[in-house]
Amino acid sequence: MPIIGHIIKGFIDVRDKLAGTKNPVEEQEAVLEELLKKAENTAFGKHYNFKAIRESNNPANAFAASVPYFDYNRINKEWWQKLHDGEEDVTWPGTPDYFALSSGTTGKTSKRIPVTNDMIDAIRKTGVEQVFALSNFDLPPDFFELGILMLGSSTDLNKVEDHEEGEISGISASNIPTWFRGYYKPGEEISEIEDWDERVQKIAEEAPNWDIGALSGIPSWIELMLQKVIEYHGLEHIHEIWPNLQVYTSGGVAFGPYKKSFNALLGKPITVIDTYLASEGFIAFQARPETDAMQLSTDSGIYFEFVPFEPEYIQPDGSLSDDAPALKLSEVKEGQDYVLIISTVSGAWRYLIGDTIEFTNVERAEIKITGRTKFFLNTVGSQLSVNKLDDGVQELEGKFGIRIPEYTLCAKRIDGEFYHCWYLGTEDSTEDTELANALDESLKNANKNYRVARSKALKGVKVVSVPPSVFHDWNGKNKKKGGQVKMERVMGEEKFKEWEAFVNP
Repeated sequence: MPIIGHIIKGFIDVRDKLAGTKNPVEEQEAVLEELLKKAENTAFGKHYNFKAIRESNNPANAFAASVPYFDYNRINKEWWQKLHDGEEDVTWPGTPDYFALSSGTTGKTSKRIPVTNDMIDAIRKTGVEQVFALSNFDLPPDFFELGILMLGSSTDLNKVEDHEEGEISGISASNIPTWFRGYYKPGEEISEIEDWDERVQKIAEEAPNWDIGALSGIPSWIELMLQKVIEYHGLEHIHEIWPNLQVYTSGGVAFGPYKKSFNALLGKPITVIDTYLASEGFIAFQARPETDAMQLSTDSGIYFEFVPFEPEYIQPDGSLSDDAPALKLSEVKEGQDYVLIISTVSGAWRYLIGDTIEFTNVERAEIKITGRTKFFLNTVGSQLSVNKLDDGVQELEGKFGIRIPEYTLCAKRIDGEFYHCWYLGTEDSTEDTELANALDESLKNANKNYRVARSKALKGVKVVSVPPSVFHDWNGKNKKKGGQVKMERVMGEEKFKEWEAFVNP
């Protein structure tokens, strides 16, 4: 009988009931006040007069009026670079103990994003809140005695002068609470292996020794790990070796495109819980089973603002125009795409994280990620965000009974005419012309701007099917495998030339 599991489950249930009803708007007001107060005497706080902002009649409005938008390049050039020059109290008190390396989906060069002890505490706090929210998912007591396999970056961080560097998943895993270490797999020794293929090989070898109840990681890399374990042990599906696997916490990208290929690796259905952990902080997690939307972490060191995702506010490089309006949580509406802006306990201020979101429930502050500002395909007026592209690909999967876990595309000029050129990652065989026609019709039916573009400047759609492994190899060549690495869904023409040269050497 799972006695410990009953105790843990009982504690979670009671704690969740005692927590009371959240008020995200009030929590955000308190977070902004705390951020401004703590950073008031930093160089950044003095430059933008945080003291006067705090003492104003409306601190949120004064903050938005006084502090400009920053993307990574701007805040790094103007402020964070000073940290690497040895300065203290730049955008947050003291100096950060960590820098999160993030190339994301946009290039080979890693960004170096400060991660303070306050942020480590905030990430841990949100993680604990997510654990407590498991009471909503009606999991059996024995679940709370099983191992949790977290597949992220290596926890063997690089020591650089007075700080350590690594991807946020590696930094987070290296700071897990002591009480959690008994549940954590693959354990510290394997987690420190830098080479991703070697780490996954060790996981496959050790898999029979673990009773895994939950998985956590980016879908594409979790899939590859599961495939390796299945292949290594000659299995039909992963439940043959981990029969008690019940939960997968997805993160980094939308799970939808991977759902069909992921489920093919299972022997029975499991609960999928979405999370939103970025290099800049733990932003949101799915708190209820009746929705796949995620609840913003409104009380853990991150202040959110929301810019309506309209073409007139987005620059060609994905940054925001200076006059783009920012809304508070109390001002947003459901069903509208917004560019997400954050200010954090790591000293990011009015920071363009690069993601677009949509509110599904304003009262609960629940959101879905809808895309990336740089992956907004509007070259010929088609106005396609990543969620629209995902929907089109998933419709193809349903129509043809195939699996397409990866894709990328470009608005490419061919003989002076624009075409949307798609590469679909699939192991299944379907005529590319059939896929192109079906994809074109799907997007016409779903998006009026795309339909108008197809009647004017957008000449047509081309599709090339390639094995999904090509996408993994591309990421391995350009960045590295595993961790926070994600495939770029939309490429510019220059990057697309590199991609096509890689696919067709």
